[in-house]
Amino acid sequence: MRDTILTVVIVVNVLCGVLVYFMPDMGNYILLTIASAITLLAIYDAFIQKKHSLMRAFPVVARLRWVFEEEREKIQQYFIEDDLNGTPINREKRSIVYQRAKKEIETVPFGTQHNVYEKGYEFVKHSLFPKNHHHVKGDRVVIGSNKCTQKYSASIINISAMSFGSLSKNAIMALNQGAKMGNFAHNTGEGGISPYHLQGGDLIFQVGTGYFGAGKSVDGKRVFDDEVFKKNAIRPEVKMIEIKFSQGAKPGHGGILPAKKNTEEIAKIRSVEPFTRVDSPPNHDAFSNFEEMITFIQRVRELAEGKPIGIKFCVGDNEEIEEMIKAFAEANNYPDFIAVDGGEGGTGSAPLEFSNYVGTPLLEGLAFVNKMLKKYKLKEEIKIIASGKAIDAFDIVKYKSLGADVIGMARSFMLSLGCIQARECNLDTCPVGVATQDEDLVEALVVGDKNIRVKNYHSKTIDAVKEVVAAMGKETISEVEAKHIFRRNKAGDITSLDKIYFS
Repeated sequence: MRDTILTVVIVVNVLCGVLVYFMPDMGNYILLTIASAITLLAIYDAFIQKKHSLMRAFPVVARLRWVFEEEREKIQQYFIEDDLNGTPINREKRSIVYQRAKKEIETVPFGTQHNVYEKGYEFVKHSLFPKNHHHVKGDRVVIGSNKCTQKYSASIINISAMSFGSLSKNAIMALNQGAKMGNFAHNTGEGGISPYHLQGGDLIFQVGTGYFGAGKSVDGKRVFDDEVFKKNAIRPEVKMIEIKFSQGAKPGHGGILPAKKNTEEIAKIRSVEPFTRVDSPPNHDAFSNFEEMITFIQRVRELAEGKPIGIKFCVGDNEEIEEMIKAFAEANNYPDFIAVDGGEGGTGSAPLEFSNYVGTPLLEGLAFVNKMLKKYKLKEEIKIIASGKAIDAFDIVKYKSLGADVIGMARSFMLSLGCIQARECNLDTCPVGVATQDEDLVEALVVGDKNIRVKNYHSKTIDAVKEVVAAMGKETISEVEAKHIFRRNKAGDITSLDKIYFS
């Protein structure tokens, strides 16, 4: 095959040379230049380079493999996948976000494409006496235990943690401005508070293991610092503080900021070296057991002047989680909320093994935390924020039924900004300017247009939740319980989520 390819390109090159000899015009000179370049490339591939055996066997032609690999995601998304089989978020789900964000037609024709008799199919049972969805209440929840003096009235849908660094400055500004317009909260992610977060929207200030915006470097080690933390925590925009233990996409690992995305501006905000990969530690330096954790939570609460303090984790060892909640009860001191992330959660960058095989999926983790809070009589004091691939109203109703008080959504809000699921977040090449620090690409994201889409997606999804709840015959969203959601099992029988997760 190598000889055949070399023969073809050389013959073509010779023919182009003959053509130029008899018809010496500009077009033929261009053809000869291209043919000569291909011939030289073929010789290089076949005889000089030794790194790629495929290119030595199939000079020039083998290079198409890399072209197709580079464009594989786009080819698959546009020409191969149907409405339901795309991953991690299928076209049907992506489309509903785009439609709601743009206030376009969001109805579907001709009936469902889902196989309602397939194992795993889920649904709610409606009432013969549905309510008027305009009168359904419960779209806001007060977060703050009896240990808290500055309780926060939160929307049931908020923007989950995404840092400046992972996302572009324009994406952060659009999200925060949208949150302000829609009166809901925006989680900063562990990268700290940037100027782009300070657009007037309510903030959940996340404190990760790297203590960005909440600590400093001492002998090459990131440590929590009271003064640095308090300066950010008492900002009027900050409504709650979230201490991050882990995230669902890479629990037990710590955050990763690729070197390409660590610009001088981001490095200054995080107090790190620019253009170096930034790995957050897998564990907190400020505490190492439950007793120390409770002390730290109280310390943070006092520094934040009584604002709600929460902890975020993906459920791992169930016995360890129960031990922690038991310790809260015995100490009579606890966080104001627990943010439960699922193993299916999103990220800008994660090791494959952690993303695929570490961490409990959200439904099981959420149900377990809810069960433990009830067992130790803390559910009234500690609210639950659930995050893990929520997109539409059914996702929210389902998570609420399993014990969530509030839902955190990340990738869905990225989609509302125009994300096309190119899955290049870790390469700094996001084509729509959402998850990149490339200035030319960032400029393509127009804040004054996308902020409205963020607000629209939030408000339209809240309306959709109320419509589903009203169809169930409920007057408030909080009335939805696990016994109202059903799933078809392997045998074909229908079982309520209450029996699956709580019996």
